[in-house]
Amino acid sequence: MLAKIRSFISLAILLVLAAGSAHAGTGITSARVWPAVDYTRVTLESSAPVKYEFLAIKNPERLVIDLEGVDINAALEGLAAKVAANDPYIRLVRVARNKPGVVRVVLDLKGEVKPQMFTLPPYGEYGHRLVLDIYPVQPADPMMALLEERDVASTPGSAREGSDEAAGSASGKAPEPGIAMAPGSAFKENTAEAAKKGGAKKQDVARLITIAIDAGHGGEDPGARGRNGSSEKDVTLAIARRLKAQVDAEPNMRAVLIRDGDYFIPLHGRVVKARNVKADLFVSIHADAFVRPDARGSSVFALSERGATSAAARWLAKKENDADLIGGVNIDVKDVYLKQTLIDLSQTATINDSLKLGKAVLNELGGINQLHKGSVEQAGFAVLKSPDIPSILVETAFISNPEEERKLRDDGYQDKMAAAILGGVKQYFAKNPPLARSKLVLNP
Repeated sequence: MLAKIRSFISLAILLVLAAGSAHAGTGITSARVWPAVDYTRVTLESSAPVKYEFLAIKNPERLVIDLEGVDINAALEGLAAKVAANDPYIRLVRVARNKPGVVRVVLDLKGEVKPQMFTLPPYGEYGHRLVLDIYPVQPADPMMALLEERDVASTPGSAREGSDEAAGSASGKAPEPGIAMAPGSAFKENTAEAAKKGGAKKQDVARLITIAIDAGHGGEDPGARGRNGSSEKDVTLAIARRLKAQVDAEPNMRAVLIRDGDYFIPLHGRVVKARNVKADLFVSIHADAFVRPDARGSSVFALSERGATSAAARWLAKKENDADLIGGVNIDVKDVYLKQTLIDLSQTATINDSLKLGKAVLNELGGINQLHKGSVEQAGFAVLKSPDIPSILVETAFISNPEEERKLRDDGYQDKMAAAILGGVKQYFAKNPPLARSKLVLNP
């Protein structure tokens, strides 16, 4: 009899444990928020795929995500604290159990938005990801942003007048997200207010050389990692900001940062941004990595129409092009503008100019660092595929080399690297003057 009672108790315990296991939810392993003017991204990472329902609610504006079979844990509870007060779109986040087996995440918004939600399969160091991208209803006009930034910079007593912005960049302080414009640009007249009030479609401006500076990687995509913990996305942004400050100090140049914060931009989006501001040149900044720590040196790459110039260049192009897979792109969204601008890659003249620019920059880099290759290499880098803007990709050094990693993190070396890139740009324009432009289109 006692044996039967013991067997019954054991069976009951097993049934309870089995029921508990059946109801155990999928764990959210990480929750991340990447705010920017262009869009804010919210990422929920998990060890297994998560079933979800998503809806937008008005009056007031809210986004609701119902997660099926998910437990409320520290990662989900910590999501609210990751939303900054100055987030452009999200006011606050609430997480609670909605009904048995369902966790509800509510995002209270600051206004009307255009959301996109999609999933990403495991890739690299990431598990399954559920991604919410929150876009403005009316995307910011980058050309108007340039004009408005100029107005602020030229206002007497402005904090951004003169070299203040350069000082802020050199100190490592992150500027507010958005495309910034060089202070002191010589516009013939103030055009921002006229455009806002429905004035002339075009305005006369003095000819300025516009350099689009692209800090590689960002946000969900950290890029390569150094042995001492450095992330490529941080190093490239630091050098990009210093380069912008130096370009802005030139009387006939202005710089536009494609990415000026820690957030992800798809590769085609970087090309489109450069074209929207009528950039004369596009410089993408990176920090190389290799499986062996002794690999070292700086390199410059241009686009190729006929295959890579070496196996290493082909490997690197594939690695850099994988940024969209790592950072996460919604493949259901078709970019008609991209198709129109990039479908025709018979851009021999642009590639030839890119090679000239690359050679000039490489010569300058040789003065501050060993060169990994003594000539400009070519491969199918997606970020260099603008049909009408000479474009180069600069691998500043090997972040996987401990000695070069230390240099890449040094303020003085970052300034030297920026100065070398600018020196090459100036050499290029000394031999290849930019085409004259009498008009600036405000709404490209």
